Amino acid sequence: MTETAYTTRSGVGESARRPDATLKVTGEFAYASDLWLEGMVWGATLRSPHPSAWIRSIDVGPALRIPGVLTVLTHEDVPGAKFYGLEHKDQPVLAIDQVRYQGEPVALVAADHPETARRAAEAVVVEYEIRDAVTDPRDSKEIVRYQPVRRGDTFEAEVVVTGEYEVGMQDQAFLGPESGLAVPAEDGGVDLYIATQWLHVDRDQLAPCLGLPPEKVRLTLSGVGGAFGAREDLSMQAHACMLALRLNRPVKIVYGREESFFGHVHRHPARMRYEHGATRDGRLVYVKADILLDGGAYCSSSPAVVGNAASLGVGPYEVENVRVDATGVYTNNPPCGAMRGFGAVQACFAYESQMDRLAEACGLSPVEIRVRNAVSQGSHLITGQVIDSPAPLAEMLGALDAMPLPGPLPPEAPVDLRAMPGGVSQTTHGESVRRGVGYGVGIKNICFSEGFDDYSTARVRAELIGGEPHVTVHTAAAEVGQGLVTIQAQIARTELGIANVTVATADTSVGSAGSSSASRQSYVTGGAVKAACEAVRARFNGLPPEQALEKFGPIEETREYRHRPTYPMDPRTGQGDSHTQLALCVHRAVVDVDVELGLVKVVELAAVQDVGRILNPQALEGQIHGGSAQGLGLALMEEIQVRDGRVLNPSFTDYLIPTILDMPPMRLQILENADPAAPYGLRGAGEPPTLSSTPAIAAAVRAATGLRLTRVPIRPEDIALFNRGSTMGVSDGRRA
Repeated sequence: MTETAYTTRSGVGESARRPDATLKVTGEFAYASDLWLEGMVWGATLRSPHPSAWIRSIDVGPALRIPGVLTVLTHEDVPGAKFYGLEHKDQPVLAIDQVRYQGEPVALVAADHPETARRAAEAVVVEYEIRDAVTDPRDSKEIVRYQPVRRGDTFEAEVVVTGEYEVGMQDQAFLGPESGLAVPAEDGGVDLYIATQWLHVDRDQLAPCLGLPPEKVRLTLSGVGGAFGAREDLSMQAHACMLALRLNRPVKIVYGREESFFGHVHRHPARMRYEHGATRDGRLVYVKADILLDGGAYCSSSPAVVGNAASLGVGPYEVENVRVDATGVYTNNPPCGAMRGFGAVQACFAYESQMDRLAEACGLSPVEIRVRNAVSQGSHLITGQVIDSPAPLAEMLGALDAMPLPGPLPPEAPVDLRAMPGGVSQTTHGESVRRGVGYGVGIKNICFSEGFDDYSTARVRAELIGGEPHVTVHTAAAEVGQGLVTIQAQIARTELGIANVTVATADTSVGSAGSSSASRQSYVTGGAVKAACEAVRARFNGLPPEQALEKFGPIEETREYRHRPTYPMDPRTGQGDSHTQLALCVHRAVVDVDVELGLVKVVELAAVQDVGRILNPQALEGQIHGGSAQGLGLALMEEIQVRDGRVLNPSFTDYLIPTILDMPPMRLQILENADPAAPYGLRGAGEPPTLSSTPAIAAAVRAATGLRLTRVPIRPEDIALFNRGSTMGVSDGRRA
């Protein structure tokens, strides 16, 4: 399958039409769950009902006796390495002697019908010896990573504010469940068609588990229905391949919605304690922070999440004295890993809540306290890294503050229930509704950090087809809905001056492009496509494309692109140039709150973001809207409810995500201050709005209610039952 971009001269800086847009709107787009092949059978997974238990025995006999069942596999049938993992190979392909979280895969079934496969999985008899589960991260003795940051030695100030904060477990909530099709090959290998974020790392984890060399494990990207980090880890990849190789038949696995909640990682829940010290006029003197992240049962990307939380744990503010301790631990809760914002989201809610408390203590507005402490180009992070590209935070805050606020409804106007908290359920006609305004600022690293060899590969071919110049761009970069296919085509048009561009389906037959995460693909894969196109253009020898291709024939070039090097944080002090690029976004939220019932209506969100260079205005606006929506969800409704290690709400009935009725109008102002180190001067843009929208909404709810509200998501009972005490306080030179 290939995707041909809209054949007009839609280059960099224009809102080029997405090649997949019409197909997705009309329902014709082929997602991974739509895959079909003659002779394929269906796979299903048996998962542990317990968060922590020894496995004493597994009896597959009852499942094998069900008509239509073709095979049942356990850990004994794993043909190669029994463990895999993104950063540490600590996760078993199938549970061996124990299970460490509810939903851990224990056995696999293949059958001629998906319902038969599911019934057979349920028929496998497993004898468990249940043991006590560690579900409170404060009780865990197993540390994934501890990262301190130490700077300065002055920890006394005229004004001190303290606070304890908590962020719940958020799900990526993509609409397309995990799905894929594994096809055994004649060479003894396997071809896997899969919805993923990182083709080559999938392959490199799979091959050892399958007992195959990497070249015999070939992956092709299938239609991805959203990702947001949850597809970085393996889910059913190894399972489908194992079944296909055992049966020598194509095997398809598609998770249902409930299984999806158990089949991928989530955002790390966090418990955080902060102390900010400042002068009476609001200048930061010091910040102390203790950040505890619950990584769940396996490592996944927790070490990198801890690193982000530590290095960005104070936000985009100048402060000379810092004592940050960030720790990730193992528990028997569901595994946590990558999700949009990646460690910076949790810290942002805490440090922005603290900045509001500091503003109150110093008698300043929420905007002024941030302006007085804002970083700029030349400032350093708490890690000592110098911000060496534009960082106009004070300007952004001024622009945000200058945006008009939405006006109240005229008193004589009839009440539009759709604009009220509770909506058309008529919980209120305006009585007990209070309005609040809040602000949030976030800083996010772009691309991978701490010395990771972060690069992308692009192959570009120019040729005459039907007498017309045509370009094919081939990378392994995963299009997960962010519009990367469109951007690659725009770059090729801009660099080569050729309108007809085809972006080939991503697969492992070309060099790695890394993961579609960390807001990195426009930067790194965009850089690779740009470099490959420049190499092709150089071979035109100054001739127009038509003449060059007629004279020289097809021209093909492959290039790798690497950003500037980064370095690990010092394990004792946290110092080091750990990040490639930094991006800023600021939000203002306006909310109406029914203070009797605790219902919240977000009336408006306004945002200012510096993106370096706009590559596609419409796609960029979509990224900011989407990130803001996920931040709204975390602020007010999204949380996986886990009790004693068990997930209580694995469905979209009970796990609530914002709908179009929850999303308010947005005002956007996008700044372009080019980063000289980046291709086209661009700055990754997908994640920053997810950071700042959550604390802005929480601050607005606080302003409307007068409550401290130190946890997100904010629940109706947090408001309606009023404040039951707080760990926050203000003092003059003393801890509160």
